[in-house]
Amino acid sequence: MYDFALVFSVHRAYREPPMSLTRAQLASIATLARLDLSAAEIPVYQQSLSSILDFIGALDAVDTADVNPMAHPLPGLSQRLRADVVTESDHHEAYQANAPQVAAGLYLVPKVIE
Repeated sequence: MYDFALVFSVHRAYREPPMSLTRAQLASIATLARLDLSAAEIPVYQQSLSSILDFIGALDAVDTADVNPMAHPLPGLSQRLRADVVTESDHHEAYQANAPQVAAGLYLVPKVIE
């Protein structure tokens, strides 16, 4: 089991009122995820998922209006791009020469769904 308290304890001062999941909500999430949680696991998952939602709420509260998107996470570097050119020739006729049935450049296969 993960100890989310270590990860999310730093952000507790920045967040809005905590969002805690109820047992019913956790049971619904567990059903959707096909998890069979024991009675001992429910409080652990309830606290962990609530911490994750609190952290997402803290991230959502941050004002990012004046933040420019980054093209690269390291300053001064850029992504090297290659030219968008065709490097292979079309061999579909050679590939389709061995096919049992071909029409208009397409492979014909038996119908399997009625």
